[in-house]
Amino acid sequence: MSDHDRIAAITGASKASRGERIQSLWSGYGEVVRYELTGADVPSVVVKHVRPQKGSGRSHSRKLRSYEVEQAWYTDWAVRCSPASRVPKCHHAERVGGEWLFVLEDLDASGFAGRGQYLSNAQTDLVLRWLAAFHATFMQQRPRGLWKLGTYWHLKTRPDELASMARGPLRDGAAAIDARLNAAQFQTLVHGDAKPANFCFARDNRSVAAVDFQYVGGGCGMKDVAYFCHGEDRRSTERQLDVYFTALAAALTDSDIDSAAIEAEWRELFPFAWADFQRFLAGWAPDWRIHSYGQKLTHKVLSQL
Repeated sequence: MSDHDRIAAITGASKASRGERIQSLWSGYGEVVRYELTGADVPSVVVKHVRPQKGSGRSHSRKLRSYEVEQAWYTDWAVRCSPASRVPKCHHAERVGGEWLFVLEDLDASGFAGRGQYLSNAQTDLVLRWLAAFHATFMQQRPRGLWKLGTYWHLKTRPDELASMARGPLRDGAAAIDARLNAAQFQTLVHGDAKPANFCFARDNRSVAAVDFQYVGGGCGMKDVAYFCHGEDRRSTERQLDVYFTALAAALTDSDIDSAAIEAEWRELFPFAWADFQRFLAGWAPDWRIHSYGQKLTHKVLSQL
């Protein structure tokens, strides 16, 4: 059966027509394409068709595992997200013959057509509130079927990058930083790749949705926040943390979980999450240079090890 026929059958359309190619997948492992539908309840869907290249080694295995995780996310977890942590509806997710097919809601057609590499303060706050709602939803949940420890830069999955690092305190302290984050009392699910490109903004810039759940898994929520915030200067970072923790407390109002205790622990762990990501960058892109405030955060962590 052709992709056109499969997608028509899945969506109940009389016809599915291939439209815009939105992007290719990393390392040529497939593509993301919009399909226009005739006679269906929705005008279009976004189809992620994963066709893995032949390969071996750690990187290839990590990519394959990431698509297994994404299938588990859409099959078992995504439906639990509230409008405050909006994700695309999954019409269908399957693995057939070593390939994956995801048929997802077209967020553009649902009113989330805005994208931005460089976000305004208002857009940044929307994402921080999305992260807070997401983390609140899955607080203290075991990541069954997902990465045991989420994020694409997790130390256990990145020994090659660690080996590429210049010798020094950050490399020497990598395991201790990772252990400190993993020992947090409060754990949740982390998105794992919370970059601006993975957020889709409503036309009125009052709400946001997120995509790309290949690296969702367990962890301290500060991993997502540190990755997204970049820690460019003290004032902006503190403001962003305030926005996030205010939203987290609001999202946990009706739960038995102590949001003040989470904030106390996670504020202390923010520099560790920051240093953890810098460790990955230092091995992945040797020319990477940490800006001055980021250096202060990293030195603060290293002084506590």
